Amino acid sequence: MLHQLPESLQDLAAANIAKMEAAGAIPDEPRITSTIPLVAAASDFVTNSCSENDSNLLHDLCTSKQLFEPSTREQLRARLQEKLDKVSSEEQLLAELRQYRRREAVRIAYRSLAGWADLEETLDETSEMAEAAIDLALHWLYTSLTKRWGVPRDEHGNAQQMVVLGMGKLGGHELNFSSDLDLIFAFPQQGETDGKRPRSNDEFFVKLGRQLIGALDAVTVDGRAFRIDMRLRPNGDAGPLALPFSAIETYYESQGREWERYAMIKARCVGGDYTAGDALTRDLRPFVYRRYLDYGALEQLRETKEMIVNEVRRRGAEENLKTGEGGIREVEFVAQAFQLIRGGRDANLRSRRLMKTLYYLRDQGILTPRSADELIEAYRFLRRAENAVQMLADEQSHTVPQDPVLRARVALGAGFTDVHNFEEKLEHLRAQVHDHFEQVFSSPQVENAPEVQPSTATLIWEESPSNEETITRLQEIGFEHPELLAERLRHFHDGSTVRSLSTRGRKRLDCLMPLLIGACAQARRPTRALERTLDLVDTVARRTAYLALLAEHPMALSQLVQLCDGSAWVARFITSHPLLLDELLDPRSLYEPLGRASLEEDLDYRLSQVESMDLEQQMEVVRQFKQAQQLKVAAADVSGAAPLMVVSDYLTNIAEVTLHRTIELCYQHLTRKHGHPRCGEGNNQRLAHYAVVAYGKFGGLELGYNSDLDLVFIHDSCGQAAVTDGQRPLDNQAFFSRLAQRVIHFLNTPTPGGIVYEIDTRLRPSGKAGLMSTSIEAFYAYQLHNAWTWEHQALVRARPVAGDEQLCQRFNKIRSEVLGLQRDSAQLKEQVSSMRERQRREKGSSDRRLFDIKNDRGGISDIEFIVQYLVLVSAHDHPEVVRYTDKIRLLRALADAEQLSSVDAHRLANAYRSYRRRLHQLALQDEEVAVECEELQPQREAVTDLWQRIFNNNQDH
Repeated sequence: MLHQLPESLQDLAAANIAKMEAAGAIPDEPRITSTIPLVAAASDFVTNSCSENDSNLLHDLCTSKQLFEPSTREQLRARLQEKLDKVSSEEQLLAELRQYRRREAVRIAYRSLAGWADLEETLDETSEMAEAAIDLALHWLYTSLTKRWGVPRDEHGNAQQMVVLGMGKLGGHELNFSSDLDLIFAFPQQGETDGKRPRSNDEFFVKLGRQLIGALDAVTVDGRAFRIDMRLRPNGDAGPLALPFSAIETYYESQGREWERYAMIKARCVGGDYTAGDALTRDLRPFVYRRYLDYGALEQLRETKEMIVNEVRRRGAEENLKTGEGGIREVEFVAQAFQLIRGGRDANLRSRRLMKTLYYLRDQGILTPRSADELIEAYRFLRRAENAVQMLADEQSHTVPQDPVLRARVALGAGFTDVHNFEEKLEHLRAQVHDHFEQVFSSPQVENAPEVQPSTATLIWEESPSNEETITRLQEIGFEHPELLAERLRHFHDGSTVRSLSTRGRKRLDCLMPLLIGACAQARRPTRALERTLDLVDTVARRTAYLALLAEHPMALSQLVQLCDGSAWVARFITSHPLLLDELLDPRSLYEPLGRASLEEDLDYRLSQVESMDLEQQMEVVRQFKQAQQLKVAAADVSGAAPLMVVSDYLTNIAEVTLHRTIELCYQHLTRKHGHPRCGEGNNQRLAHYAVVAYGKFGGLELGYNSDLDLVFIHDSCGQAAVTDGQRPLDNQAFFSRLAQRVIHFLNTPTPGGIVYEIDTRLRPSGKAGLMSTSIEAFYAYQLHNAWTWEHQALVRARPVAGDEQLCQRFNKIRSEVLGLQRDSAQLKEQVSSMRERQRREKGSSDRRLFDIKNDRGGISDIEFIVQYLVLVSAHDHPEVVRYTDKIRLLRALADAEQLSSVDAHRLANAYRSYRRRLHQLALQDEEVAVECEELQPQREAVTDLWQRIFNNNQDH
């Protein structure tokens, strides 16, 4: 086998083999004899460990077969535990830990260098070996110390154990071969030991921490087990060695720096009380991952990388595989940048394993397949090369040596017999990594900014020039009414919001504002666009990550300006819900509202990211979903990509999906506590069901951006034995009423993210005096015997939108039957017209120069009352007219049934569309629903003419 090695390494390998043979260290085993030249050429550590430290080591590994197969976490722990069970002193503990580490490190190195283990196995087993040493050594030391000092307890007498957090590559199961271990020591609560001389928990755990560091890091005759680095703990070397959870949480909440967020991504419990440790990392998650897309992380990582680059240059370590240009750290920064930015919204990006994160970024399209695959390939290569460097002599080095022989040895350890091929591959992959790093982390370039000269926009903002200069410059780049705008900018520039910003926040604002002024100068109405976006910036400025998002992404800034320019409502909506700025990052999806199936998939995915028992978080997720989807509809609407009727369909789909999932969540929460509602007795016992009926605009498929949801809750529970089957049973009526109340609370409760929908349940039987949820039989009886005419009018637009399918069908049959009751046309006409006149007097415009599109004579309410009257008066003989709930199809059905001429139906439909379109435009601009009297005059006359022909009502406006 020697002849298969590079010529420059054959003599060295022969000498190492001879050294091992002289010590009797090489077993007579074909798998060893065929691979020992390769291993001897690539690793002095393996050679010396077997020839000088323990000549029986390879024999033992072969006899146990442990050299020829991967080792599991359990096996690694069991082998160390067997040794520690016999330990009776700290001296013995240190010896066993070092012998264990040498034995397992030789096994891991041999398998890697022989080509028997892939990179993942090598990294994982190195990490598991270190974790076993930490945890089992800690357990031995804890037991020993409690015998002397007593057991540390909290104020309630509960025993306390230490938590060891593994940071960096140890936390990510990606430990390199000779890495030091970055650790943080913590304990749950303050208290004292229960020994004869009580010690505070602080003193106990600091002592225990020092013992653990010594057990692992002290240099003895057997060497060192692991180098320990405690500098990542709160306040670094200046901070206490061990802290209670409360102090750690307070530190990160009040003093935690951005680089510490980066470091905490990989933090996990690697020793001690794992349950408590997992709870601690879970509690620290909000520090690491923000609820919003945190593009401020790019700036912070950019600065951290610059510090590393400067240090590398100072030390002349440009070839460093870890920190040099195109090295391992740059791959990590790319992956972890997206984790910090998006991890608060996507739990799948909170993985501690880097390659898993890269695969996910590729699968989600966040990184292109080419970029992700190149980064993964480079990372694998660099990590193998790094391990090969360290396996040479078990030294913590990250640089390929310059010496030609040593360089050839590293290449061989990384899988290359030709050192030139290794070097070419290394150079090529590092160049690719750095290119991808630059694409992610490069600052927004001037050429990507709007076409306005940046110097002018910068002067307008940064130099605080005199008012006359500002006015002139604003005029130069296209702003109308520059006097008012200059005053507005000066007021914002010198105002309390800007004065209260941190140095970093002010830097971000100063970066953004020239870009914003320039982008607004390119808008259709520059002054209006800038005024509206200034409102938003003023609102979000203290959350400087939003400023970073817009400054880092000129495309998102451009979309914001376009939307604010096009709609006052959209500007106000985004200002009220700044989390929506995240949605501006991808214009491809921004202007393409989702269909029903995609909406369901999106909401289900979002809900899967939160705990099933966390109702508060579920409420927040549903709010964010609704707002994000509504913004997409508005963007398509403002841009002209979606016509009016399609907009209403989109908004209705969003409401239906939101309501459906909300009811499911609330039902699950109730049934966990009370069981499922059942009714009937004996063999006739069955599950009781619910349904939710939409009325008004929701029922009529006419939702607007600010529409509330008119809902009625019904159920089919009946009989005497009608209770839930859980440990805390409820009467079914109470159960379904609580379900309705929970749904209303879920959708209607204001939170920092706003509400989901305003819910109105006044259309239920007996209105406010009625039950929150009504049985289907009671609903039927009420509609037949007690309902007012206006309630039957409302039923025209009612349709079930959620719940049991059979119960929904029962409701539809009742609706058809009630609407189809034979009615006295004269009496009905009087009731309907009187009600409309009363509504007109109460809500119509008092200014004859204006036309209230909704409430004035000839307006949209007249169309609604005409349609409702005709449906109620004709449904007995023409049941087909009740099939639909929306105006356009109801008009078509009435025309088909010859209850309305096709000409009149066409005129009403056109007038209705015109009114809806104009109301929609006014809503998008946050304007009143009244227009100049002359506007829409033809439509108004057509509707008024038909009203008078039907109702013989000649009253004036």
